[in-house]
This record gives sequence, C-alpha cells and structure tokens, in this order.
Amino acid sequence: MKRQYFDHNATTPSAPEVVQALLPYLENTYGNASSIHSFGQNARSGVEQARRQVAALLNAKPAEIVFTSGGTESDNLAVLGVVRASGKPRKHVITTTIEHPAVLAACRHLEDEGVAVSYLSAWSKGVVSVDAVRAAIRPETVLISVMHANNELGTVQPIQQIARLAREAGIPCHTDGVQSAGKLATDVQELGVDLFALSGHKIYAPKGVGALYVRKGTVLEPVLFGGRHERGRRPGTENVPGIVGLGAAADLARANLEPERVRLAGLRDRLERGIIERIEHVTVNGGGMERTPNTTNIRFDYIEGEAMVIALDLKGVAVSSGAACSSGAVQPSHVLTAIGLSADQARSSIRFSLGKQNTEDDVDALIEALSAVVAHLRKLSPACVG
Repeated sequence: MKRQYFDHNATTPSAPEVVQALLPYLENTYGNASSIHSFGQNARSGVEQARRQVAALLNAKPAEIVFTSGGTESDNLAVLGVVRASGKPRKHVITTTIEHPAVLAACRHLEDEGVAVSYLSAWSKGVVSVDAVRAAIRPETVLISVMHANNELGTVQPIQQIARLAREAGIPCHTDGVQSAGKLATDVQELGVDLFALSGHKIYAPKGVGALYVRKGTVLEPVLFGGRHERGRRPGTENVPGIVGLGAAADLARANLEPERVRLAGLRDRLERGIIERIEHVTVNGGGMERTPNTTNIRFDYIEGEAMVIALDLKGVAVSSGAACSSGAVQPSHVLTAIGLSADQARSSIRFSLGKQNTEDDVDALIEALSAVVAHLRKLSPACVG
C-alpha cells in the first residue's frame, strides 16, 4: 500500500539536500562551535553560513538571526523577552485568539506576572481586523503579536498593516512565521515586523532547531540563562548539525518559493474542488480568504474528525483533525471555536496540508479515499440526514 502524507503543517520530511549538508557535522566536523581550536572553528563556520542563509530567506542581516530549539522557543523568547525588557511600570500585550499555543501560553504566563493581555477575535473567516488592533492599542502597550499564517486554517493575517500601526505607535511587533516561512514571501523589511519566528521542521529541516529574527535595536531579555551564546540572547551549546540543516533548508525554500507556491496552490484547489463535487455537506473553513498555498481545513458534517483520521490512516493516508488531546480528553480546536464553529463542527473538521512530494495523482487518490470513508462513517452516524 502506497502511503500518502498530507500533514506537512505538523512536520515535513528532511529534504535529501538538507541531510547531505548536515551529515558531515554529525561525522567529522563535530567540534563545539564556541571552541577556538580548528575543530571548533570549522563548526563555527557552518553555523555562520547557516545564519547567512536564514537571513537571506528573511531579507535580514545575519547578526539579527538567533538560533533556537524551534518555533516554540522562538515565540517564547520574542513574547516574554520583549515584554520583560520593557521599562514601563504597567504593561499590555495585544494578540489574537487564533495564535499557536506557543504564543497563547506565553501570554497567559505574562498575565500571571500582572501583564494585561488583549485577545482579539479573528472573526468567522480566521483573519484579524486591523481596525481591531488599532482600537486595542493603549499607552502601556509594549508588544503586538499576531501570527503571519494560521497553522490550522492557513489564513494569512494583514501583518504589514499591523506592523505599520505598531511602528507608528512605537510598539515592537512580533509575528509567528512558522507556517509562512518557505510558503509565502517573508521579507521582514516589507512586512515591517521587529521579530519573526520560524521552525526548521516545517521547511524540510530536522526537528529541534529554529530561529528568531530580532530587528537591530529591539531589546529583549533572554528566557534561558547560561553562557553568552547567540550574542547573549540564547545560551547553550549550539545544535550545529541542526543549524546547518536549517540553513540548507532556507536556501532551498528561497530558491523554489514561487514555483512551489504555484504548484501547491493548484493541488490545494484541485483537492477542494474534488471534495466539494464528490461529497455533500462540506464547508471550507476560512475559504475565500488569502491562505498559505498548501493548506485547507474542511468540515465534514455528521462525522467525528478523529474517526476520519483513523479510517484514512488505515487506507494509507495521513491527515490531521482539528482536535488535540488534552488531559486524556479530546478537546475541540481553539482556532475553530474562536472563529465561531460549535464544538461538534470543530470536531468534524480535517486539515489537509500538502508538501513537496504530493502530486495530482496523490490528490485524486485522496479524494477517492475520502469519498469512501465519508460514505461509510455517515452510514454509522445517527446525526446524518443524508
């Protein structure tokens, strides 16, 4: 049975070019990048090359790139670091209800420290209003954090306009770019943001490595403590193989961005058309809005999403439901309920996220598998009306 993978927003396979680039740093170039002997300096050379490669993907200066363990640490460093570095006696943060837990949990932690946080709605289409951001700004606002692209819906937020508002008000602006890097243009000069987080395993690099762009002049406190690595922003011995892999993946993403964007958008649209034509009672969550080219989130009424994920997996197809396990109980997606779906509707939604290895034949096979699975599960559903 050929297995088909449609869960690239969860993680991507490491690209062969990435594996080839990092292998020497697992085998022969194994020095500590902070050591001054030749073994260490050879490792340092790989780290600094990767820093230049990631900077090129974002149109940033290499000195503005901080390597981390992944997107969660990058988001935490941005949110906690900027807010804690603020000299204001009263602090306020603006974010949205559809952020990744890496941002939402950091904001809740800040609330425990006495920081006020405004959580803005993304409305029914999964896009936050620029006017809502403007209205939420206070004299004590010290950070605006709005993701670039949503991980479940793929909806793209108006970051350029939000960053312009922030700049006019003298407020640092952070965006979680984990799902946009490598899929959309991520020129931080055009976006206007002060901090941009990305993760290696979303762009065909290994797990366990990420980066945070920090615009020159942006002040932030570290959230980890130890040595003076990464210019004092992130202590700890560098994950040299992972960092080298991230650099190679950034090069690949930059070289192939536009043709891959067009190809993936065509596959996504083919998938949506096929599902809508073949299956009744379906809705594209966030449909009609600008989205990342590889992502669609579709609600299949009268079916439990987890049952669909399991049934498709048995047919060799990997997808993701909009639900996550928490404390042993399946909870509806906070993103989907935030845009107005009921708990049942959220649990009936499936995310399909395409990647490099997916083809038109794969998409057509997925549509066939979906048609059979939906028909079977609806026969078993007491809620189904036909």
